[in-house]
Amino acid sequence: MRKKANALRKGEKMKVLAIIPARGGSKGIPNKNIRLLGNHPLVYYAIHNAMTSKYITDILVSTDSVEVATIAGKMGVAVKMRNPKLAGDDVTLDAVVHDAAGDYDVDYVVTLQPTSPTLSVETLDAAIAYCMENRLDTVISAINAPHLAWKEDNGRKVPAYEKRLNRQYLPPYYVETGAFVISRKDAVKENTRIGKKVDIYEVSEREAIDIDTFLDFKSAECILKSYKVAIYVNGNSKRGMGHVHRALELADEFSVKPDIYYDMNQTDRLIFGDTTHNLIGVNGIVELFSRIKQEQYEIFINDILTTSIDYMIGLKTCLPNARIINFEDDGEGILKADLIINALYDSVELPQMYAGEKYYIAPKLFLCYPPVSIKQKVERVFISFGGSDPQNYTDRILKIIRKAKYEKYRFEVVLGKAKHNAAQLAEQYGGCGNITLYHDIKNMPEIMSMCDIGITSRGRTGYELAILGIPTIAMAQNKREEKHGFVCNENGFSYLGLNPSDYMLEATLDIYLQMDAAERKRLQDTLLGHDLRNGRKRIMSLIDGM
Repeated sequence: MRKKANALRKGEKMKVLAIIPARGGSKGIPNKNIRLLGNHPLVYYAIHNAMTSKYITDILVSTDSVEVATIAGKMGVAVKMRNPKLAGDDVTLDAVVHDAAGDYDVDYVVTLQPTSPTLSVETLDAAIAYCMENRLDTVISAINAPHLAWKEDNGRKVPAYEKRLNRQYLPPYYVETGAFVISRKDAVKENTRIGKKVDIYEVSEREAIDIDTFLDFKSAECILKSYKVAIYVNGNSKRGMGHVHRALELADEFSVKPDIYYDMNQTDRLIFGDTTHNLIGVNGIVELFSRIKQEQYEIFINDILTTSIDYMIGLKTCLPNARIINFEDDGEGILKADLIINALYDSVELPQMYAGEKYYIAPKLFLCYPPVSIKQKVERVFISFGGSDPQNYTDRILKIIRKAKYEKYRFEVVLGKAKHNAAQLAEQYGGCGNITLYHDIKNMPEIMSMCDIGITSRGRTGYELAILGIPTIAMAQNKREEKHGFVCNENGFSYLGLNPSDYMLEATLDIYLQMDAAERKRLQDTLLGHDLRNGRKRIMSLIDGM
């Protein structure tokens, strides 16, 4: 496709006219060319590309619309009000372009359609250069889109292929995108813009949008909102796994594939599981800064507990044009962040800070499960203390529930990925008939939904139990968790503080096991009174609005 070109003669300067046909009478999408896409009317993008191109010397918008003419005029480009005879649905672009090109003394005419707003000026200029250097009469934008297709032959549907193959093994099949047609001026006729020497210029899937339907419009909107995104996250047995889980959930919300960085000195690659996101291990902050400086991300997200002023200054030096977002950060670095989201805390200290349960990101699977039904009697108990359980609450609870008085209850105990003695606990308690131990499970809400009450720490799992309306006993793993505001008595939990005694644990468990259905329903109603299912929408709205 892009074979070696014959070089232009030294000093040769071509005149290139861009014609942007933008009538006002679209029926499929009323007012299509002046509808706002992002922050601009649709026709803006074609005009902007023409104005930015290093090859285009003249620009003309052909229209029958006063609104389009006003937009073009405000952008400083020429307008030709189209003859009504050239504004009908049955009029081809060939006639419109021929009329607009008129007596312009140029070498090439480029038709730029407003319906391709995702086309980049870099691709446009590369295509113009390709046309010039190869002395082509016409170059048409196209995408390579091989598919198993069918055609009609004498009234019968027959395959348009010789052999059924996976898409990646099919021969090239180029489909015109409508983004541009580049023609030598003498090839532009009333009924064609195609000369004798023709080639196509392949564009990316991202740039192949040709807006004809509302769905196309939404697709273009999504593409234009996509950013070059990076996330820096760490997790281990001390700081917990919640940061990593949140980073992976957040990564799925972007319409691009973010680069996810982690410090190999703090975080084991295995913690991320079998994700297909781009994981990049770095050896400390120096290497992180070196890598991101080369990439120049537009959005950079920190989920690393506490940031310092020095770290944030270094980050902004490397990424001067990036928007920097910090999650669950109570360090001084928040003063330099563009957006701070602290779902686990309640206090708002800065104008760019958003705190509280409204900004909790619920794991996707939990959104598929309804709240549990409150039974007359408690039968099953869910127990989990996050990914690492540094206080070894699991060990203490397991010793308690081995007592004879608990034999009639079922206990579903989930051990996290980073639980240091998971194998030992499995060996010690795996044979207990009323205790089931799970390790690194994939479907947490399925296990939770079997249970009537829960016991957990004051982190992410507390939110998950609240989403399902499961009355829960909770305790803090460390001083930091003591600051977490949502898991509290007022919100429907029984919060026991940091490192409660075994006596307190057992006594509270006994109360919950004997609690009647009406009281558990009251606790459930309190838990479900919080909107924990729409946090990701709120967060993405904040990011999009930055």
